[in-house]
Amino acid sequence: MKRIFIPQALSSRASLGLLFLRLFAGVAMMHHGWGKIQNPFAWMGPTAPVPGFLQGLAALSEFGGGLALILGLLTPLAMLGLLCTMAFAATFHISKGDPLVAKGGGASWELAGLYLVIALCFILVGPGRFSLDSKLFRSSASRA
Repeated sequence: MKRIFIPQALSSRASLGLLFLRLFAGVAMMHHGWGKIQNPFAWMGPTAPVPGFLQGLAALSEFGGGLALILGLLTPLAMLGLLCTMAFAATFHISKGDPLVAKGGGASWELAGLYLVIALCFILVGPGRFSLDSKLFRSSASRA
């Protein structure tokens, strides 16, 4: 079984596509996590049904996971954290009866589902050649 941090050999075009996705999704995740990381254990408010510890993990997975995704550093681990956070968020919205997409705005699970799928894709495929994971974890023979 291959070690999880060794990126798969991908073409330059595929790696370039993953780089663009990593940069855009990482910045968006950091943006969503920024407000949460300011008050990591109580960003949902005092009447939140989610314990402060889990709120802190969500804040860390969004902000820290976004930064890790931009850098392509420890990508599978960071995306596993984000996948768990987004699975919880999607389940939370679905259990409240929120739709996939809310017409005219409002609560939905669209964004949580999208980030969940992005995280799953990076877990399965890796961050690509243009990442710190590729530089740090690939053997020198496989770089040639």
